[in-house]
Amino acid sequence: MQKWCKVVVADDSAFMRLVITRVLNEDSEIEVVGTASNGAEAVELVKALRPSVLTLDVEMPVMDGLTALEIIMRDCPIPVVMVSALTREGAEVTMKALQLGAVDFIAKPSGSISLDFHKVKDELVAKVKAAAKAKLRAFPTLKPLLPLQVSTAEAPKEWATVVIGASTGGPAAVRYLLSQIPSDLPAAVLLVQHMPVGFTKFFADNLNQVSALPVHEVRDGETIEPRKVYLAPSGFHLLVGKGGQLKLDTSPPLHNVRPAADKTFESAANVFRQKCIGVVMTGMGSDGAVGLLTVKEFGGRTMVQAPETCVIPSMPESALKLGAAQESVPLEQLPQRITEVVNEVVKVSQKANFTKATVR
Repeated sequence: MQKWCKVVVADDSAFMRLVITRVLNEDSEIEVVGTASNGAEAVELVKALRPSVLTLDVEMPVMDGLTALEIIMRDCPIPVVMVSALTREGAEVTMKALQLGAVDFIAKPSGSISLDFHKVKDELVAKVKAAAKAKLRAFPTLKPLLPLQVSTAEAPKEWATVVIGASTGGPAAVRYLLSQIPSDLPAAVLLVQHMPVGFTKFFADNLNQVSALPVHEVRDGETIEPRKVYLAPSGFHLLVGKGGQLKLDTSPPLHNVRPAADKTFESAANVFRQKCIGVVMTGMGSDGAVGLLTVKEFGGRTMVQAPETCVIPSMPESALKLGAAQESVPLEQLPQRITEVVNEVVKVSQKANFTKATVR
């Protein structure tokens, strides 16, 4: 089989360059065509070799990964997969890298030099191949909310629940989406973003820089409330129980991921029914398709991010193929459309309750 996926590996550790190169070259479709020990070398190799993908370490001498990424995305944009140590600094820089245009990231299992890198072998190969097929897109620079403009209005009596599932390309797309959602949205938002364990806390912090709705990792047993964003923590499925109580579930991964959007869609649909709105965004794989169909079958509203606006369109395409999505909406129009549908759902609920009260 032809090795169609050409990769440059950048890492300041000779050991890690060797390990990552071996892991990638073992795949029948991937060939490592160059290695770099710092960001400056990475930039030059990308310009000279024009690989399909660059794997880029965060902390490197001469030029760090973030600076290299900015230059590459400006001068010779190609798909980039960040390789990050699981530390606060590594996670924060990784979030910044995703904003700058990196397609995805992978966490080194045990620090900058990971002797157990084999644990993430399959994940690295899958993400590199997916990145090679990604559609690069620029996102507007979003100004942080200073101070956070959270609504102080009284909680609405009638409200809906929006469930969002995303994977590859999701961090930047979700950040854009939440930056455009109004603070008085009469809805709660449940967010499932595929991420390695340890990164969702930093993702929530990152989203709070631009979101008018407060974002936090879900705490087991808390009750859902409107005008808040609940992020599923890495390593747990997010389920909705009776009365809107949120549960963190450690049952086996679904579609090789935990949290899985399907789990959240299905449980939310069962509780909120017609007042549930499901949204599947960019990502590889098929997670979310079956769950979105469940939302539709329970009378809820469903939509996907239009595949042509996705970094990786597999998740929305799977939902469309299954007939689960009622609408396909470009990313730039998605915040407005979600807001419109939420208001429509709330008005229908208000009218139904008024009718019941009148009949009584």
